[in-house]
Amino acid sequence: MSNSAGDRATIPQSVWAARGRHTGPDPEDVVRRILHRREESGDIDDFAEPPAGEDPAGRIFEARWRAAGTVTVRARLTLVPHPSRPQEHEWRLVAEAERPWDDTWPSPATLFWPGGGVDETGDGSWDHHATVPGLPLRQANALPPDDKEMRRRLRDAARESWCVNVVVHEAMTPDERGRLPLTRLLPPGLRHRVVEHRAAPQQLRAVNWALKDLGVEVPRGGAVLLPPDPAPKDYDGREHSVRNVFLDGSEPAELVAALRHFTAQSRPMPQGAEEALTDLRENWTLRTLKEELERERRLVAMYAEALEAMTKSRDLYKQAAEQALEALSAYRDVPAPTLPQQQRPTVRTPVALHQLTRTFERLKLTAKGRQRPESAASASLDGTPADGAAVDGRAVDGKVEDE
Repeated sequence: MSNSAGDRATIPQSVWAARGRHTGPDPEDVVRRILHRREESGDIDDFAEPPAGEDPAGRIFEARWRAAGTVTVRARLTLVPHPSRPQEHEWRLVAEAERPWDDTWPSPATLFWPGGGVDETGDGSWDHHATVPGLPLRQANALPPDDKEMRRRLRDAARESWCVNVVVHEAMTPDERGRLPLTRLLPPGLRHRVVEHRAAPQQLRAVNWALKDLGVEVPRGGAVLLPPDPAPKDYDGREHSVRNVFLDGSEPAELVAALRHFTAQSRPMPQGAEEALTDLRENWTLRTLKEELERERRLVAMYAEALEAMTKSRDLYKQAAEQALEALSAYRDVPAPTLPQQQRPTVRTPVALHQLTRTFERLKLTAKGRQRPESAASASLDGTPADGAAVDGRAVDGKVEDE
């Protein structure tokens, strides 16, 4: 199971969310027909079909109604083709009320899908688990006889699930009434958010082995709610375990209390739920005139705040630029400081340059030495006395003769 619960937003108490899979053809036509019926009967105030935006294959439906006659509820249903089964569609339904959700209110699913009216039976093509094939939402789903398959199903059903998974153990083989799903006895607000798994009497040890990785255990003849994924750090599975569930057609009061306690807890949003809620809040199009006016006022306030922030940023930038120019001007007006003689840095000639200078000096001396005998020879030819010769006498064989 995921361990990143601390990084996710929690589900608001005013939000009702469910996700499923439609296995039949043309689900958008089914939704349009049902919404028209709900509007004619007064179950909803209005509905719309805004454009899907970036996904041309998707469909979006919005509906508004008043729960208990006074509480405004806004709901948004999104239909997209299933990634691995193109002939099927995945649906996501998010509804938000003006106050915390009451389980006695009608299920938003029955306002978009068939089965909620007195003249509608519904074909059951829309109420399948979103990720686990062959797992209806409104039936008692018998667990597989194979232990590994049972473990895989429970793990996959609980992973990133928008619904609540309940495992019920049959203490003895039930009669016809006991085989009916318990979800039909739940309050309307819980009915389409619960998936019921049934373990036969002989499967108690196998089902608890399959639940070991999830950290919970089902009592004999009782029920247990699977932990949410991701689960909060302080989650205690013992609070959501029911000792006895009577499969005699009576209302399962203890199970209803456990479900209400579970949904009232602060739970992290599963994958995709936060995006769906943000889409409902920010891209809602079915507004009244009052809501449209409030929206425009919020936009004006937001733009005014942004303009004020930009003005402050511009003033700060201008002030910083002026201070920088003043500092640069003051720096240019100050003369460069002169150091005393003893503080002036000594220029040190690099070693390579010093050696090159000495080489040039040697070459200069050698050239001078070569020039001296040539000068003496030229002086003897033109009668000019050479260096070291007597002025008043001539040098013959190293001797000086007087005139």
